[in-house]
Amino acid sequence: MKNVIRLVLALTAAVFAMAPAPSLAQDYAAIIAAPDRADADRQTDQRRDPVKLLTFTGVKTGMKVLDMGAGGGYSTELMARAAGSTGKVYGQGFLVGARAEENFMARMKTDAMKNVTPLARPFDDPLPAEVNNLDLITFFFFYHDTTYMAVDRAAMNKKLFAALKPGGFLVIADHSAKPGAGTSVGKTLHRIEESALRAEVEAAGFKLAASADFLRHPEDPRDERVFQPKTPVDEFVLKFQKPN
Repeated sequence: MKNVIRLVLALTAAVFAMAPAPSLAQDYAAIIAAPDRADADRQTDQRRDPVKLLTFTGVKTGMKVLDMGAGGGYSTELMARAAGSTGKVYGQGFLVGARAEENFMARMKTDAMKNVTPLARPFDDPLPAEVNNLDLITFFFFYHDTTYMAVDRAAMNKKLFAALKPGGFLVIADHSAKPGAGTSVGKTLHRIEESALRAEVEAAGFKLAASADFLRHPEDPRDERVFQPKTPVDEFVLKFQKPN
C-alpha cells in the first residue's frame, strides 16, 4: 500500500512539474518607464495616468486590440507595447488632421509599432471584414468627437460589438459633461455626458462591466473647453463587455 501511495505522489509531482507556470501579471509600470518612449508621450502621461489606465483595460501579451480614435498614436503605442510581439494592434482614426496623421505615421517607423496596422477607415466602418475576434477595443478621449462628425454612432457601436470575441472588452475614457448635456457639447466643450455615452454603447448589446475614478476631478465645473482648463478636467473611464 505504501508503495502505491509513493507511486501516486510521484506521478502527481511529475504532472505538476510538466504543467506550465502560471503567467505573471503584466508589468505596466515597466512599459511606461521604457527608455525609448518619446518625451512628448511622457508629458501626456502626466494627465493620463497610463499605468492605471493600462491596468484597467487588462491588456496582455498576445492580445488582439483595436485602438479607436488613434489620433497621433499615443494610446496605440501603449497597446502595442503591452500586446508585445505576439499580439496585434490596429490603430483607427488617425486621419483626423494633418498633424495627427504625420505624428502617427512617424511612430510607425519605430520598433514599438512593429505589431501595429494603421486603418484609414471611417468610424462607423472601422475594420476590414477579415478583422474580427478581437480581445479588446480602446476608445480614449475621442468618442465625444464622433457626436459632431458625420458618423452613424449606432452603426459604429454595432460594428465594434461584432468585432469583439464573446467576453471581449470595450474600454472608453472621455471628458465629462454636465448632467443633461447629453451629446450637445461635443464640438463646443469637447465633452459628453457619461450617461448618454453609456446608453448609446449599451444599445449595441454591450454590458457595463466596471468603471474607474482615477481620472475623476469633482472640482471641475464641466462648463469650459477641455483645452488649457482652469481646473483639471473631470474624466470617466468605463469598461463594457460583450456577453459570452
